[in-house]
Amino acid sequence: MIHPGMRVARRALVGLVMGSLLIVGLPAQSQEEPLTTLRAEREAAEARDAARLAELVEDREALQAALEEAREAHDEAQARFAGLAEQEQAQQTRREALDERQAVQGEDLSAVLDTLVRHSGELRDDLAESWITVGGAALPPRLDEAEVLRPEHLETLGDALMALTAETGRVVAFDAPVAGGGGQVATREVVRLGDLAAFSEGQLLEHGAEEDVLATAPPLPAEVSELLADFQAGEGERLALDPTRGQVIEALAQRPSLRERFQQGGAVGYVVVGLGAIGLLVALLQYAYLLRVSMATRRQLRDLGRLREDNPLGRVLLRFRALADDPVPEALEARLDEAVLAELPRLERGQPLVKLLAAVAPLLGLLGTVTGMIVTFQAITVFGTGDPQLMAGGISQALVTTVLGLITAVPLLFAHTALAERSRHLAGVMEGQASAALAKQLEHRRASPTASGSERRAAALA
Repeated sequence: MIHPGMRVARRALVGLVMGSLLIVGLPAQSQEEPLTTLRAEREAAEARDAARLAELVEDREALQAALEEAREAHDEAQARFAGLAEQEQAQQTRREALDERQAVQGEDLSAVLDTLVRHSGELRDDLAESWITVGGAALPPRLDEAEVLRPEHLETLGDALMALTAETGRVVAFDAPVAGGGGQVATREVVRLGDLAAFSEGQLLEHGAEEDVLATAPPLPAEVSELLADFQAGEGERLALDPTRGQVIEALAQRPSLRERFQQGGAVGYVVVGLGAIGLLVALLQYAYLLRVSMATRRQLRDLGRLREDNPLGRVLLRFRALADDPVPEALEARLDEAVLAELPRLERGQPLVKLLAAVAPLLGLLGTVTGMIVTFQAITVFGTGDPQLMAGGISQALVTTVLGLITAVPLLFAHTALAERSRHLAGVMEGQASAALAKQLEHRRASPTASGSERRAAALA
């Protein structure tokens, strides 16, 4: 029996000879190289092979170790091959079982499976941006890889639908990462209202760019933010909900303030508001003056025997007392009318200006409307009607100036009416008392034509 080491040596010798033959059988291109180079390389290779062969022949232990390693590798390959063969056989068996089950189910159950796969995928896609999956129930699993319809598929989908339906009616508080306006992400307490909205610290939330990270929505009106903050703190029971999923609240947030509305009126709006402020200031000052005169007149009416200069009635009666000695009744009446007419300008002061401004304010508003429409048509001429924002400035000016004109005119009309009514009342009181004093004077003259002037004056003022 040949020793295993001798077999390895023989194999190495055969390899050496085959290598020499391969070197001799090089193609024509290699033969064109210098023969000295080929001879030197062949001799070097032969020397290396001879040295390796001698080393292997002498080191029998190394040969035995290499042989053992080769046997172990062969055994491992055989075991792996057997395992793969068993796995292939199991998969083949499973495939045959699935084919048999598929044949038993038939086309009806296959159609049910296809429908179930389609609806589960559509449901996941539709609820990807829903709030009920944030801090609540999980989405139903995808069934794209299901090959055969199983009862657990229906049970899993039904349970997921029931859980999602229950989440739509729950108010849940949980902690989640929220990205603020500056981009900083911090963990906050979030309150979710079913599938309607989620908010934190008085701010509505929206789905962020990163998964499982929420972001703050645009600023809300102050009253809505206060309601949300009070509800989260447990201090309020009212909430402001937007069934349009943020469109109404976004519109309210973009609603311009009173100052911004005023600025939209442009130069005409400033003029209208300025004139209205002047008219109201004049009306307030004059009305305050009339109130003071009314109190002084009432005081004078309670004590006609002591005439005062701080009211129109007292001044008219004092003037009448000075003219009571006039023997001509017509001249006395004319002088009395003159004294009454001299007091009327003070009582009616400011009314023409207030009336004028009340009439001019709507006209200025109409002027602003015309100029705003001119600006709008100029924008349409230059840019067309493709972008409504380019026309918004002119339309805002047209509408705002009209509103400002009406808002200015209405209070000015009320102020003018109040001033006219108050001054008319004072003028009526003054004229009535003056006419009564004149009548008493004339009656006393007819009753006692020989009475002195001082007696007649005393009788007239009695």
